Amino acid sequence: MIKGRARPNRVTWGLWALAPLIGFAAQVDEGVGWPSLMTLSIGLGPLLILAASFLSANAYWRLQRLDYIYGALAVIGLVLWQVTGEGLVAIVFAIVADAMAATPTVIKAYKYPETETSLIYGVTVINAAIALLTIKIWTFETYGFALYILMLATLLFGLVQFGWGRRMDPKMSRP
Repeated sequence: MIKGRARPNRVTWGLWALAPLIGFAAQVDEGVGWPSLMTLSIGLGPLLILAASFLSANAYWRLQRLDYIYGALAVIGLVLWQVTGEGLVAIVFAIVADAMAATPTVIKAYKYPETETSLIYGVTVINAAIALLTIKIWTFETYGFALYILMLATLLFGLVQFGWGRRMDPKMSRP
């Protein structure tokens, strides 16, 4: 970001902070324990990137209709959690909202991997794998977010680091 290569969308990174932080609060409410720290770190990382993006001229806000849907899903998850008292509901909605918010970044990493940085995704793969290794009781509340993050981060790391998208479609033009 500082060198001008990465161009974070503040909306995406904001949603990537919000959804895991909701998931973390729900996990704490459900008594998940140590694995919930991975979910917290998954929310704090994007929050730091969002904050740092205000120091970069290349960062941008681009609110689209889908961004409102992602935000609405996160809010619905919070409301249903409060109404039902079930943290599982909030965790599921947080995962869905996060996955939807990740879609534009996955597409961008597929088409233009040079606009992303693989290090953050590689560290996230390790973080999620460690969280999964700490689980003693396997319930969706304990493994759901970590497994989802492991799969997403592995995909993004591969797209950015190894150019999986470009290798699959070599005709793709560069920006």
